[in-house]
Amino acid sequence: MKNVQINISLPQAWKTELENLARIYSVEEEKTLTYLDLIRRAIKEKYRFEEE
Repeated sequence: MKNVQINISLPQAWKTELENLARIYSVEEEKTLTYLDLIRRAIKEKYRFEEE
């Protein structure tokens, strides 16, 4: 899989909420997740993208 880096702007409040959610999911899934992992997961599920 070849990754590319993109830059996006989010409202600070969204980033804060995503960081809080990432902490919760990290505990539930017993692995460290970041807010970026949640964004990737949401895009993948929304558009039904497959791993390459």
